[in-house]
Amino acid sequence: MLLNNNRICRLGENLEQSLPALRELVLTNNNIQELGDLDPLATIKTLSLLSLLRNPVTNKKHYRLYVINKLPQIRVLDFQKVKLKERQEAEKMFRGKRGAQLAKDIGKKTKTFTPGVGAQPDKKRTGPSPADVEAIKKAIANASSLAEVERLKGMLQAGQIPGREFRQGVEEMEEEEEDEEPAGHADQDAEEDMEQESHMNGS
Repeated sequence: MLLNNNRICRLGENLEQSLPALRELVLTNNNIQELGDLDPLATIKTLSLLSLLRNPVTNKKHYRLYVINKLPQIRVLDFQKVKLKERQEAEKMFRGKRGAQLAKDIGKKTKTFTPGVGAQPDKKRTGPSPADVEAIKKAIANASSLAEVERLKGMLQAGQIPGREFRQGVEEMEEEEEDEEPAGHADQDAEEDMEQESHMNGS
């Protein structure tokens, strides 16, 4: 089976069920990263030729001996015949408890997305802090129209607006109210002055 240049990064489980008589598998120039990604091929007992040339996995330490140990049925790896000396070295390297631990350490698998499994929730708080919520509520209380109140409530529910913006808005509203009060007093004083002038002119 020729699967060159396909950007393959992982192999599915239970391949022996769909490819029970597979003898040759050429995966040249793909994107297989880890030694453990090759483990599913161990169940295909008929596989005798495997090519992983120009895959990142070939740069891993003990790559060739790992594959020979994991896939003893392989006779040709990367278009090079597996020698008896290599089989003996692989058997020696991965024999016993230490060998099993070494195989476990280097035989890692690429982490991939599994359909149907939800992503881990982010534990970091992304919504507004309690202080921001209070500031938002204060801004709602100081809103001048119903439409403004509804808009602020929507923002609060979405958690999109930082509290400091509301605090700034409240401060600006308070400043505007303070500016309006002196203007009102000034108008009242002007009216009183005009009344006094009219009385003087009438007399």
